[in-house]
Amino acid sequence: MPDVSMTHPVAQRAAGLPGPSSLQPRRGVFLWPPRGGVAGAALVLAVAALALAGCSRREPAPEPVRAVKLLTVGVAPLQMHLEYAGEVRARVESRLGFRVAGKIVQRQAELGQRVQAGQVLAQLDPRDYELAAQAARALVASATTQRDLAAADFERFSKLRAQNFISGAELDRRQAQLKAAQASLDQARAQLASQGNQTEYTRLVADAPGVVTSVDAEPGQVVSAGTPVVRIARDGPRDAVFSVPEDKVGQLRVGQAVQVRAWSGDALLQGRVREVAASADPVTRTFLVKVAVEGADVPPLGSTVYVAPQVLARGGVPAIKLPTSALRQEGGQTVVWVYEAQDGSATGTVRLQPVQIATADGNEAVIAAGLTPGMQVVATGVHVLAPGQVVTVYKPKTAPTPEGQALPAINNEAPAASAAAR
Repeated sequence: MPDVSMTHPVAQRAAGLPGPSSLQPRRGVFLWPPRGGVAGAALVLAVAALALAGCSRREPAPEPVRAVKLLTVGVAPLQMHLEYAGEVRARVESRLGFRVAGKIVQRQAELGQRVQAGQVLAQLDPRDYELAAQAARALVASATTQRDLAAADFERFSKLRAQNFISGAELDRRQAQLKAAQASLDQARAQLASQGNQTEYTRLVADAPGVVTSVDAEPGQVVSAGTPVVRIARDGPRDAVFSVPEDKVGQLRVGQAVQVRAWSGDALLQGRVREVAASADPVTRTFLVKVAVEGADVPPLGSTVYVAPQVLARGGVPAIKLPTSALRQEGGQTVVWVYEAQDGSATGTVRLQPVQIATADGNEAVIAAGLTPGMQVVATGVHVLAPGQVVTVYKPKTAPTPEGQALPAINNEAPAASAAAR
């Protein structure tokens, strides 16, 4: 039995034993390790780390104000030189085909090959035509025999008539038989010549020197008479062929001067309008124009050329031009960044402004709508800006630009001229 008297707090203090209150942790005293073992220690360390992290957190530094190069929108004269993309073609281009039907057994012509007059381009199976020619020769032989027999009879009956052994009517009958036999012989000979031609037509032959520009049939293919097999561009004059819209074709006349420029070079060739189509193409609704190109350095067949009719050129047309670096695509449309200065501040904001592109003039775009003279637009770095972003005007170190003043646009008039234009 345990001594019950020693469990009383008074007895414990008298005996020098620690009482229940002394076994409890004192307030303000941190005991280690805490109750809960290792899990409790980990929890305490995590709380301490979070407290330290919260104390050391700092706000991110503000993004620096971006400097942009500006252009002042102005009006400049635009030289309108309308150019049309065309193609160099031979003035005479023939589609050659067999004059008889048959199966192609051989094709010697290849695309781009130069051929001479009389050169064989393709061959049909000639066996049927050779048999027909043999039959025609047999008919000629038979008709020749009949003619010779009729001639001999006529000669004998002529002698008998001279001796009055036969009547004149009988002699006339023999003479008619001779004429009929001669006609049959002539017919047989004509059929033989025709069959000989048919046999020759199984060979497709170039009728003029030139270049093969198209091959439309292959060996083993059965073609009818007249089916195009090879297209040949004959040697000789060359034409630049292009199409013009309805609103411009009325200004072109046969004999007008034009300039032709090859896509692969800057050399200019002179030419004259040779032909203007009388009706529009049913699909493109454009009119085909052929220009006779003059000079020895004519581009090869099929080369791309740019034709500039001088009658369609216009000079001094006022227009707004911007470098292509100032344009960007946003939501399916072309836009620019317009700079808006803030009163009493060296900074400003940018906003998107949709524009319409009319055409291109070198490395510049001609603006048809969306801008007015005097507006300031961002020239470069348009892909790193955001609507409403605060920016500052770029100032070159060599020649500082006054605060708030933009650089003039390329090839645009001076601000005074722009103000006068407004």
